[in-house]
Amino acid sequence: MTINETQDEIIEEFSLFDDWEEKYEYIIDIGKKLPPLQEQFKTEDNIIKGCQSRVWLHADRDDEKVLFAGDSDAVIVKGLIALLIRVLSGHTAEEIARADLYFIDRIGMKQHLAQTRANGLLAMLKQMKLYAVAYSTMSK
Repeated sequence: MTINETQDEIIEEFSLFDDWEEKYEYIIDIGKKLPPLQEQFKTEDNIIKGCQSRVWLHADRDDEKVLFAGDSDAVIVKGLIALLIRVLSGHTAEEIARADLYFIDRIGMKQHLAQTRANGLLAMLKQMKLYAVAYSTMSK
């Protein structure tokens, strides 16, 4: 499934909910389903700078695909990182670096997050793209 196909799927899922309380509950449920990050990756190097809560992001490569794993000590943020992982993990570094993540705006997430959470979401996305750029330069 392409990055855009996954984004479209998420937009469709969120359209099933009538209000933001239900959407927040869905984001929390998504976070609960995120596989736990192995303790060895919960290091200072993997903490996302710019997030109010603690968020760890680990990247690895399998052939040409970049694989992400993450975790957070805040339930809503864990759901947000789970969404980003769902969209970006398993794609090539080039695909990730070029990706336009329109689903965030289309589901209305930016408008419904506190400023600090919105900044954290952008910091998570930026770090994922930085990992992708780093991996793409390593493969050349």
